[in-house]
Formats: sequence, structure tokens, C-alpha cells
Amino acid sequence: MAMLLEAFSQEYKRKIEERMKDIVSGLNTPANLKAAMSYSLEAGGKRLRPLLVLAVLRAYGKDPLIGLDTACAIEMIHTYSLIHDDLPCMDDDDLRRGKPTNHKVFGEAKAVLAGDGLLTLAFGVIANMENNQLSPVTALELVAELSKAAGAEGMVGGQVADIEGEQQDLRLAELEYIHVHKTGKLLSYSILAGAILAGANEEERKHLTEYAYHLGLAFQIQDDILDIEGNESKIGKRVGSDETNHKSTYPALLSLSGAKEKLNHHVKLANEALMQADIQQDILTEMLDLVAKRDH
Repeated sequence: MAMLLEAFSQEYKRKIEERMKDIVSGLNTPANLKAAMSYSLEAGGKRLRPLLVLAVLRAYGKDPLIGLDTACAIEMIHTYSLIHDDLPCMDDDDLRRGKPTNHKVFGEAKAVLAGDGLLTLAFGVIANMENNQLSPVTALELVAELSKAAGAEGMVGGQVADIEGEQQDLRLAELEYIHVHKTGKLLSYSILAGAILAGANEEERKHLTEYAYHLGLAFQIQDDILDIEGNESKIGKRVGSDETNHKSTYPALLSLSGAKEKLNHHVKLANEALMQADIQQDILTEMLDLVAKRDH
């Protein structure tokens, strides 16, 4: 990880994790539910999505902490989706980030409810933000866009398409639809949320949305590559599960070398989109490099 991104990540990951812990610990809810929600929130991870919100604010010369609660809300939704993805009725995984999955520790019913709790909490976190620089109109826009990114038109729709695509030979366009929605929409929202909070104009949002689109596809292609080449101890989950589950992937459709070419193609287009935005680009460029070269 480049030094600038590493310093930024270390500083703000800690703030994100402390804030999420404070939010959940303050809930008036059964202790077991709170424990299940905290278990997955505190399991670690790159925190890429919340860091993207803060990085965009920094790129516009704004205080990144303006976006702290929005960043936490996005990570809560991402974590809920992982809890549900791991369930026996979905991907049926035993490990997540090197630890037993939520349902292995708390049981399936509590895991479902912990995910539900995080999902619904996220919208309240944004709606209740106390920020003198945030107007009610801006908060409403953040909530409305998050609903689209996380819901039936975004992540949930992508998850359904992913399930329906199992055991089928998908075309590349169908595979990209899945990944643009299942993974990319929440990543794109992270960029958009930072832009909304920074007061970016429509032209700037367009360039950043294009960057986010290609960033999301690069992220998923590298994920597919790691399922073949990755180290299980670094990834924190089983490798080879895509082939075992007969899932369509970029390496399966394009070959491993073809998938790597496609990865480089999207990295190039993301960089080109970012260059058109009149912002400080250093950390966002380094994040793209991190996504493309990550080993977990």
C-alpha cells in the first residue's frame, strides 16, 4: 500500500471503527442481537467503501470527518450483506475474514436478524447526522441514493441475478450486470456520497461515477482472480468456491490471462475518468491501485 494511502487508511479506519462501535453499543436492544451485530462489524476488513467517502471529501479539500456517519452507514450495509451472503441458503460459507461466519456463532435466525438490524440502522444513522454543514435536503438525497444502491435496483437485485445465474453459462454482459449491481452499486454510492457531501457539481459527479463504475468492476475481477490464485490464509475464506459452486466468473469466461487483461482495461478507464475531475487525485489513484493489486 502506498505510504499516503496507508497513513490515511490507518487514521480513518480507526475513527470509522470507533464510531460504529459507539453507535451499536448505544442501542437499546437485546444483548445477543447487539453482540451479533458487533461481531461482524468488528471482524476487520479493508473498510474500502467508508474510506472512499472520506477520500472524496479530502480530494475536495473538505474535512473527511464530515462524512464519518455516512461512511459508517455504508459499512453497516456492506456488513449486513456479508452476513446474509454467508448463510446456508445463500453461499453457505463457514469463514469470513478468517473467523467463523455469523450464523456459525449465533445461529441462522440471529444472523438474519443481525443483518436486518444493521441494514435498518444505517438509514437512521444518516437521517440523524448532527452536522452544521449538512442540510436536510442533502441528508434526504443521501438516504434516497443509498436506498437505490443497496436495494432492488442495486445490490439486492445483483444478488438475485447472481443466484439465478448459478449453474448457468452466462454471457459477459450478464456477468457484468451482476457485478455492477451486487458489488459496484455500493462502491459507486460511496464515491457519490462523498461528492454530495462535498457539494460537487453534476459534471464532477459524472466523472467520479465513471471512476467508481470501473473501480467496482476491477474489484470484482480481482476477486474472481483471487478465488483461483489467492492464499486462503490471507483471503480469510475458502478459495476455489466459485468453481465448486459452478459460478460464472471472469476467468471462466475469458481465461485467467483474459481476466487480467480485462482488469487492466477497467483500471485504465477508471484512471482516465479520475483525471477529468478537478480534484486532488492522489489517494483515489492509490485506492484504485490497491484494488487492482490486492492479495486479499
